Amino acid sequence: MYKKNCVLFRTRNADTKEASPLTTETERGRDMKNRKLWLAGVSALAALSLVVGPTVSNAAPKLQTITWMSPRGSLDVMDDYMLHVAVNRGYFKAQGINVKLIAGPSDGTAATKFVAQKQVDVSYPSPGILLSSIAAGVPVVSAFNMIPGQVFNFAVPKGSALKKISEFTGKKICVGSPAWAAIINPMLVEAGVDPKSVEIIDAGWPTWSQAIASGKCDAGLAWDGLIAQWAATGINVDWIIGKETSKQPSNGYDIRASELKTAAGKDLYTRFMRAVAMGMEFAKENPRAAAQITYNALPALGATLSPQIAVDSMREEQVGHMISRVDGKGWGYHYPAAWSDYLKVVADMGQTPRLLSPAETYSNALIAGANKFDHAAVAKDAKAFKLSPVFAKVSVK
Repeated sequence: MYKKNCVLFRTRNADTKEASPLTTETERGRDMKNRKLWLAGVSALAALSLVVGPTVSNAAPKLQTITWMSPRGSLDVMDDYMLHVAVNRGYFKAQGINVKLIAGPSDGTAATKFVAQKQVDVSYPSPGILLSSIAAGVPVVSAFNMIPGQVFNFAVPKGSALKKISEFTGKKICVGSPAWAAIINPMLVEAGVDPKSVEIIDAGWPTWSQAIASGKCDAGLAWDGLIAQWAATGINVDWIIGKETSKQPSNGYDIRASELKTAAGKDLYTRFMRAVAMGMEFAKENPRAAAQITYNALPALGATLSPQIAVDSMREEQVGHMISRVDGKGWGYHYPAAWSDYLKVVADMGQTPRLLSPAETYSNALIAGANKFDHAAVAKDAKAFKLSPVFAKVSVK
Protein backbone atom coordinates (compact mmCIF):
# COMPACT_ATOMS: atom_id res chain seq x y z
CA MET A 1 0.00 0.00 0.00
CA TYR A 2 2.97 2.31 -0.23
CA LYS A 3 4.84 4.20 -2.97
CA LYS A 4 8.51 3.34 -3.39
CA ASN A 5 11.51 5.66 -3.22
CA CYS A 6 9.63 8.46 -1.47
CA VAL A 7 11.86 11.33 -0.39
CA LEU A 8 11.07 12.47 3.12
CA PHE A 9 11.84 15.99 4.19
CA ARG A 10 11.24 18.54 6.87
CA THR A 11 11.22 22.28 6.57
CA ARG A 12 13.01 24.59 8.95
CA ASN A 13 11.03 27.26 10.75
CA ALA A 14 13.23 30.07 9.45
CA ASP A 15 16.03 30.61 6.96
CA THR A 16 19.42 31.64 8.33
CA LYS A 17 20.95 34.82 6.97
CA GLU A 18 24.58 35.88 6.92
CA ALA A 19 25.88 39.43 6.80
CA SER A 20 27.12 40.55 3.40
CA PRO A 21 30.95 40.76 3.12
CA LEU A 22 30.46 44.18 1.47
CA THR A 23 28.97 45.70 4.66
CA THR A 24 31.10 48.72 5.64
CA GLU A 25 32.40 49.54 9.12
CA THR A 26 30.18 52.61 9.17
CA GLU A 27 27.15 50.52 8.41
CA ARG A 28 28.11 48.06 11.11
CA GLY A 29 28.45 50.86 13.64
CA ARG A 30 25.08 52.27 12.70
CA ASP A 31 23.54 48.83 12.93
CA MET A 32 24.98 48.32 16.42
CA LYS A 33 23.64 51.69 17.56
CA ASN A 34 20.21 50.94 16.12
CA ARG A 35 20.22 47.54 17.77
CA LYS A 36 20.97 49.10 21.20
CA LEU A 37 18.13 51.54 20.73
CA TRP A 38 15.85 48.69 19.65
CA LEU A 39 16.74 46.58 22.69
CA ALA A 40 16.10 49.53 24.99
CA GLY A 41 12.71 50.00 23.38
CA VAL A 42 11.87 46.31 23.78
CA SER A 43 12.81 46.42 27.46
CA ALA A 44 10.60 49.44 28.04
CA LEU A 45 7.73 47.82 26.16
CA ALA A 46 8.09 44.62 28.16
CA ALA A 47 7.97 46.60 31.41
CA LEU A 48 4.88 48.43 30.20
CA SER A 49 3.16 45.16 29.29
CA LEU A 50 3.44 44.02 32.90
CA VAL A 51 1.15 46.90 33.78
CA VAL A 52 -1.26 47.20 30.86
CA GLY A 53 -1.17 43.62 29.58
CA PRO A 54 0.25 42.03 26.40
CA THR A 55 0.67 44.07 23.25
CA VAL A 56 -0.83 43.10 19.90
CA SER A 57 1.62 42.24 17.13
CA ASN A 58 0.93 42.57 13.42
CA ALA A 59 3.48 39.81 12.66
CA ALA A 60 2.07 36.53 11.36
CA PRO A 61 2.29 33.76 13.99
CA LYS A 62 4.91 31.09 13.41
CA LEU A 63 3.32 27.87 12.18
CA GLN A 64 4.35 24.48 13.55
CA THR A 65 4.94 21.89 10.83
CA ILE A 66 3.24 18.49 11.02
CA THR A 67 4.17 15.88 8.40
CA TRP A 68 1.40 13.39 7.63
CA MET A 69 2.12 10.17 5.71
CA SER A 70 -0.35 8.13 3.67
CA PRO A 71 -0.55 4.36 4.35
CA ARG A 72 -1.39 3.66 0.68
CA GLY A 73 1.79 4.70 -1.11
CA SER A 74 -0.12 7.42 -2.94
CA LEU A 75 -1.81 10.72 -2.23
CA ASP A 76 -3.98 10.36 -5.33
CA VAL A 77 -7.07 9.00 -3.61
CA MET A 78 -10.32 10.54 -2.41
CA ASP A 79 -9.97 8.94 1.03
CA ASP A 80 -8.09 11.85 2.60
CA TYR A 81 -10.60 14.51 1.60
CA MET A 82 -10.69 16.01 5.11
CA LEU A 83 -7.00 16.94 4.89
CA HIS A 84 -7.39 18.68 1.54
CA VAL A 85 -10.48 20.50 2.79
CA ALA A 86 -8.67 21.65 5.93
CA VAL A 87 -5.77 22.94 3.81
CA ASN A 88 -8.04 24.64 1.27
CA ARG A 89 -10.29 26.33 3.86
CA GLY A 90 -7.38 27.46 6.04
CA TYR A 91 -8.37 25.31 9.01
CA PHE A 92 -4.82 24.07 9.63
CA LYS A 93 -3.34 27.56 9.49
CA ALA A 94 -6.06 28.86 11.80
CA GLN A 95 -4.84 26.22 14.29
CA GLY A 96 -1.22 27.36 13.88
CA ILE A 97 -0.20 24.36 11.78
CA ASN A 98 1.59 23.98 8.47
CA VAL A 99 0.75 20.48 7.25
CA LYS A 100 2.92 18.49 4.84
CA LEU A 101 1.33 15.50 3.08
CA ILE A 102 3.60 12.74 1.73
CA ALA A 103 2.89 9.35 0.16
CA GLY A 104 5.27 7.11 2.10
CA PRO A 105 7.40 4.06 1.13
CA SER A 106 6.30 0.55 0.20
CA ASP A 107 7.08 -1.06 3.58
CA GLY A 108 3.80 -2.23 5.10
CA THR A 109 4.88 -1.23 8.61
CA ALA A 110 6.24 2.18 7.59
CA ALA A 111 3.18 3.98 8.96
CA THR A 112 4.21 3.20 12.52
CA LYS A 113 8.00 2.99 12.16
CA PHE A 114 8.38 6.36 10.49
CA VAL A 115 6.28 8.07 13.15
CA ALA A 116 8.30 6.49 15.96
CA GLN A 117 11.56 7.46 14.24
CA LYS A 118 10.35 11.08 13.88
CA GLN A 119 10.63 10.97 10.11
CA VAL A 120 6.94 11.88 10.01
CA ASP A 121 4.53 12.98 12.74
CA VAL A 122 1.20 11.35 11.90
CA SER A 123 0.24 8.33 9.84
CA TYR A 124 -2.77 6.12 9.28
CA PRO A 125 -2.11 2.40 9.91
CA SER A 126 -4.66 -0.37 10.06
CA PRO A 127 -5.31 -1.57 13.63
CA GLY A 128 -3.61 -4.89 12.89
CA ILE A 129 -0.36 -3.21 11.89
CA LEU A 130 -0.70 -0.77 14.81
CA LEU A 131 -0.96 -3.58 17.37
CA SER A 132 1.82 -5.66 15.82
CA SER A 133 4.07 -2.61 15.90
CA ILE A 134 3.28 -1.77 19.52
CA ALA A 135 3.89 -5.38 20.53
CA ALA A 136 7.29 -5.17 18.82
CA GLY A 137 8.21 -2.12 20.90
CA VAL A 138 7.33 0.66 18.45
CA PRO A 139 6.13 3.50 20.74
CA VAL A 140 3.06 4.79 18.89
CA VAL A 141 -0.61 5.14 19.81
CA SER A 142 -3.84 5.72 17.91
CA ALA A 143 -4.98 9.23 18.87
CA PHE A 144 -7.93 9.70 16.47
CA ASN A 145 -10.00 6.76 15.25
CA MET A 146 -10.80 7.90 11.72
CA ILE A 147 -13.02 4.88 11.08
CA PRO A 148 -14.53 3.39 14.28
CA GLY A 149 -16.13 0.55 12.28
CA GLN A 150 -14.87 -1.95 9.70
CA VAL A 151 -13.50 -0.36 6.52
CA PHE A 152 -11.95 -3.47 4.93
CA ASN A 153 -13.67 -5.59 2.32
CA PHE A 154 -12.77 -8.56 0.12
CA ALA A 155 -12.95 -8.50 -3.65
CA VAL A 156 -13.56 -11.80 -5.45
CA PRO A 157 -13.47 -12.67 -9.16
CA LYS A 158 -16.67 -11.81 -11.00
CA GLY A 159 -19.23 -14.60 -10.58
CA SER A 160 -17.37 -16.24 -7.67
CA ALA A 161 -19.37 -18.59 -5.44
CA LEU A 162 -17.76 -17.01 -2.37
CA LYS A 163 -20.27 -14.75 -0.59
CA LYS A 164 -19.04 -14.63 3.02
CA ILE A 165 -15.73 -14.32 4.86
CA SER A 166 -16.71 -17.46 6.78
CA GLU A 167 -16.30 -19.43 3.51
CA PHE A 168 -12.58 -18.59 3.14
CA THR A 169 -11.18 -21.79 4.67
CA GLY A 170 -8.55 -23.24 2.32
CA LYS A 171 -8.69 -20.25 -0.06
CA LYS A 172 -5.96 -18.09 -1.62
CA ILE A 173 -6.06 -14.39 -0.72
CA CYS A 174 -4.17 -11.80 -2.76
CA VAL A 175 -2.59 -8.77 -1.11
CA GLY A 176 -0.57 -5.78 -2.23
CA SER A 177 1.85 -6.19 0.68
CA PRO A 178 2.62 -9.17 2.97
CA ALA A 179 2.02 -6.86 5.96
CA TRP A 180 -1.69 -6.93 5.11
CA ALA A 181 -1.89 -10.35 6.76
CA ALA A 182 -2.11 -8.43 10.05
CA ILE A 183 -5.37 -6.92 8.73
CA ILE A 184 -6.82 -10.12 7.28
CA ASN A 185 -6.15 -12.60 10.08
CA PRO A 186 -8.28 -10.93 12.80
CA MET A 187 -11.17 -10.69 10.32
CA LEU A 188 -10.81 -14.41 9.56
CA VAL A 189 -10.80 -15.34 13.25
CA GLU A 190 -13.86 -13.16 13.86
CA ALA A 191 -15.63 -15.08 11.06
CA GLY A 192 -14.59 -18.49 12.45
CA VAL A 193 -11.85 -19.22 9.89
CA ASP A 194 -8.43 -20.52 10.95
CA PRO A 195 -5.83 -18.13 9.40
CA LYS A 196 -3.45 -21.06 9.00
CA SER A 197 -5.90 -22.63 6.55
CA VAL A 198 -5.60 -19.80 3.99
CA GLU A 199 -2.72 -18.91 1.69
CA ILE A 200 -1.68 -15.23 1.50
CA ILE A 201 -0.31 -14.37 -1.95
CA ASP A 202 1.77 -11.22 -2.38
CA ALA A 203 0.56 -9.99 -5.78
CA GLY A 204 2.28 -6.61 -5.42
CA TRP A 205 1.10 -3.02 -5.40
CA PRO A 206 -0.88 -1.96 -7.38
CA THR A 207 -1.16 -5.16 -9.42
CA TRP A 208 -2.97 -7.18 -6.74
CA SER A 209 -6.28 -5.82 -8.02
CA GLN A 210 -5.67 -7.28 -11.49
CA ALA A 211 -4.63 -10.57 -9.89
CA ILE A 212 -8.01 -10.78 -8.14
CA ALA A 213 -9.98 -9.87 -11.25
CA SER A 214 -8.10 -12.42 -13.39
CA GLY A 215 -8.78 -15.26 -10.94
CA LYS A 216 -5.19 -15.81 -9.77
CA CYS A 217 -6.58 -15.97 -6.25
CA ASP A 218 -9.93 -16.67 -4.65
CA ALA A 219 -10.24 -13.27 -2.97
CA GLY A 220 -8.23 -10.17 -2.18
CA LEU A 221 -8.19 -7.55 0.54
CA ALA A 222 -9.56 -4.13 -0.35
CA TRP A 223 -11.38 -1.31 1.44
CA ASP A 224 -14.13 1.28 1.19
CA GLY A 225 -13.35 3.81 -1.50
CA LEU A 226 -11.99 1.23 -3.93
CA ILE A 227 -15.37 -0.12 -5.02
CA ALA A 228 -16.18 2.93 -7.15
CA GLN A 229 -12.55 3.46 -8.20
CA TRP A 230 -12.00 -0.09 -9.41
CA ALA A 231 -15.25 -0.13 -11.33
CA ALA A 232 -14.26 3.12 -13.04
CA THR A 233 -10.87 1.73 -14.07
CA GLY A 234 -12.14 -1.59 -15.42
CA ILE A 235 -11.35 -3.86 -12.44
CA ASN A 236 -14.36 -6.15 -12.74
CA VAL A 237 -14.94 -7.95 -9.42
CA ASP A 238 -17.67 -8.82 -6.94
CA TRP A 239 -17.54 -7.65 -3.34
CA ILE A 240 -17.87 -9.11 0.15
CA ILE A 241 -18.45 -6.06 2.37
CA GLY A 242 -16.62 -6.34 5.68
CA LYS A 243 -18.89 -4.12 7.77
CA GLU A 244 -21.88 -6.37 7.07
CA THR A 245 -20.50 -9.01 9.44
CA SER A 246 -17.39 -7.53 11.11
CA LYS A 247 -17.56 -5.28 14.18
CA GLN A 248 -13.83 -4.59 14.40
CA PRO A 249 -12.43 -1.03 14.40
CA SER A 250 -10.33 0.30 11.54
CA ASN A 251 -7.56 2.80 10.83
CA GLY A 252 -6.75 5.72 13.08
CA TYR A 253 -4.25 8.57 13.04
CA ASP A 254 -1.28 7.37 15.08
CA ILE A 255 1.25 9.63 16.79
CA ARG A 256 4.23 9.06 19.08
CA ALA A 257 2.99 7.88 22.48
CA SER A 258 5.32 10.35 24.15
CA GLU A 259 3.36 13.29 22.69
CA LEU A 260 0.46 12.53 25.05
CA LYS A 261 2.76 12.86 28.07
CA THR A 262 3.52 16.56 27.64
CA ALA A 263 1.30 19.63 27.63
CA ALA A 264 2.99 20.87 24.44
CA GLY A 265 2.40 17.56 22.68
CA LYS A 266 -1.25 17.40 23.69
CA ASP A 267 -1.79 20.98 22.58
CA LEU A 268 -0.13 20.54 19.18
CA TYR A 269 -1.88 17.31 18.26
CA THR A 270 -5.23 18.48 19.59
CA ARG A 271 -4.99 21.43 17.21
CA PHE A 272 -4.00 19.14 14.34
CA MET A 273 -6.92 16.77 15.00
CA ARG A 274 -9.27 19.76 15.39
CA ALA A 275 -8.44 20.93 11.87
CA VAL A 276 -9.02 17.36 10.63
CA ALA A 277 -12.39 17.24 12.42
CA MET A 278 -13.32 20.59 10.88
CA GLY A 279 -12.53 19.18 7.44
CA MET A 280 -14.77 16.20 8.15
CA GLU A 281 -17.55 18.48 9.42
CA PHE A 282 -17.29 20.57 6.23
CA ALA A 283 -17.63 17.41 4.14
CA LYS A 284 -20.64 16.26 6.16
CA GLU A 285 -22.39 19.55 5.39
CA ASN A 286 -21.39 19.68 1.72
CA PRO A 287 -20.02 16.40 0.27
CA ARG A 288 -19.84 17.81 -3.26
CA ALA A 289 -17.69 20.72 -2.10
CA ALA A 290 -15.30 18.40 -0.24
CA ALA A 291 -15.03 16.16 -3.29
CA GLN A 292 -14.42 19.11 -5.61
CA ILE A 293 -11.65 20.48 -3.37
CA THR A 294 -9.95 17.07 -3.18
CA TYR A 295 -10.36 16.36 -6.89
CA ASN A 296 -8.83 19.71 -7.83
CA ALA A 297 -5.99 19.30 -5.33
CA LEU A 298 -4.98 15.99 -6.94
CA PRO A 299 -4.81 16.49 -10.73
CA ALA A 300 -3.84 12.84 -11.33
CA LEU A 301 -7.34 11.77 -10.28
CA GLY A 302 -8.80 13.35 -13.39
CA ALA A 303 -7.08 10.72 -15.54
CA THR A 304 -8.93 7.83 -13.90
CA LEU A 305 -11.99 9.17 -12.08
CA SER A 306 -14.93 11.23 -13.26
CA PRO A 307 -16.33 13.77 -10.79
CA GLN A 308 -19.27 11.43 -10.10
CA ILE A 309 -16.99 8.48 -9.35
CA ALA A 310 -14.83 10.76 -7.18
CA VAL A 311 -17.87 11.65 -5.09
CA ASP A 312 -18.99 8.01 -4.89
CA SER A 313 -15.51 6.91 -3.78
CA MET A 314 -15.30 9.61 -1.14
CA ARG A 315 -18.74 8.76 0.20
CA GLU A 316 -17.79 5.10 0.69
CA GLU A 317 -15.15 6.20 3.21
CA GLN A 318 -17.20 9.07 4.62
CA VAL A 319 -19.94 6.73 5.86
CA GLY A 320 -17.36 5.02 8.09
CA HIS A 321 -15.87 8.30 9.26
CA MET A 322 -19.26 9.54 10.44
CA ILE A 323 -20.07 6.62 12.79
CA SER A 324 -18.99 8.27 16.05
CA ARG A 325 -20.10 11.76 14.93
CA VAL A 326 -23.64 10.55 14.27
CA ASP A 327 -23.53 8.61 17.54
CA GLY A 328 -22.87 11.82 19.48
CA LYS A 329 -19.30 10.91 20.43
CA GLY A 330 -17.66 13.39 18.07
CA TRP A 331 -15.19 12.78 15.27
CA GLY A 332 -12.37 10.31 15.95
CA TYR A 333 -13.75 8.49 19.00
CA HIS A 334 -12.37 5.05 19.91
CA TYR A 335 -15.11 2.69 21.13
CA PRO A 336 -13.60 0.86 24.15
CA ALA A 337 -15.77 -2.26 23.79
CA ALA A 338 -14.87 -2.75 20.12
CA TRP A 339 -11.17 -2.22 20.83
CA SER A 340 -11.24 -4.53 23.84
CA ASP A 341 -12.72 -7.35 21.73
CA TYR A 342 -10.21 -6.69 18.96
CA LEU A 343 -7.25 -6.71 21.34
CA LYS A 344 -8.38 -10.09 22.68
CA VAL A 345 -8.83 -11.59 19.20
CA VAL A 346 -5.36 -10.47 18.13
CA ALA A 347 -3.77 -11.80 21.32
CA ASP A 348 -5.63 -15.12 21.24
CA MET A 349 -4.48 -15.81 17.71
CA GLY A 350 -0.86 -15.02 18.60
CA GLN A 351 -0.50 -11.95 16.39
CA THR A 352 0.67 -10.17 19.53
CA PRO A 353 2.69 -12.14 22.11
CA ARG A 354 0.50 -10.83 24.93
CA LEU A 355 -2.80 -9.05 25.49
CA LEU A 356 -2.10 -5.38 24.93
CA SER A 357 -3.82 -2.89 27.22
CA PRO A 358 -6.10 -0.15 25.88
CA ALA A 359 -3.82 2.49 27.43
CA GLU A 360 -0.85 1.47 25.30
CA THR A 361 -2.95 1.07 22.15
CA TYR A 362 -5.30 4.00 21.76
CA SER A 363 -6.34 7.20 23.55
CA ASN A 364 -9.43 9.40 23.56
CA ALA A 365 -7.52 12.14 25.40
CA LEU A 366 -7.57 14.50 22.41
CA ILE A 367 -11.11 13.85 21.19
CA ALA A 368 -13.01 16.41 23.28
CA GLY A 369 -10.55 19.16 22.34
CA ALA A 370 -10.49 18.12 18.69
CA ASN A 371 -14.26 18.48 18.49
CA LYS A 372 -14.26 21.86 20.24
CA PHE A 373 -14.79 24.25 17.32
CA ASP A 374 -17.53 26.45 15.93
CA HIS A 375 -19.65 23.88 14.12
CA ALA A 376 -22.07 26.53 12.87
CA ALA A 377 -19.24 28.51 11.30
CA VAL A 378 -17.90 25.44 9.50
CA ALA A 379 -21.40 24.59 8.28
CA LYS A 380 -21.81 28.15 6.99
CA ASP A 381 -18.44 27.92 5.23
CA ALA A 382 -19.45 24.62 3.60
CA LYS A 383 -22.84 25.82 2.44
CA ALA A 384 -21.38 29.04 1.01
CA PHE A 385 -18.80 27.15 -1.07
CA LYS A 386 -19.30 27.77 -4.79
CA LEU A 387 -19.49 24.50 -6.68
CA SER A 388 -18.26 24.21 -10.23
CA PRO A 389 -20.97 23.48 -12.84
CA VAL A 390 -19.70 19.90 -13.11
CA PHE A 391 -19.75 19.12 -9.37
CA ALA A 392 -23.07 20.91 -8.94
CA LYS A 393 -24.61 18.23 -11.16
CA VAL A 394 -23.19 15.12 -9.47
CA SER A 395 -25.49 13.06 -7.26
CA VAL A 396 -24.81 12.23 -3.62
CA LYS A 397 -25.92 8.72 -2.71
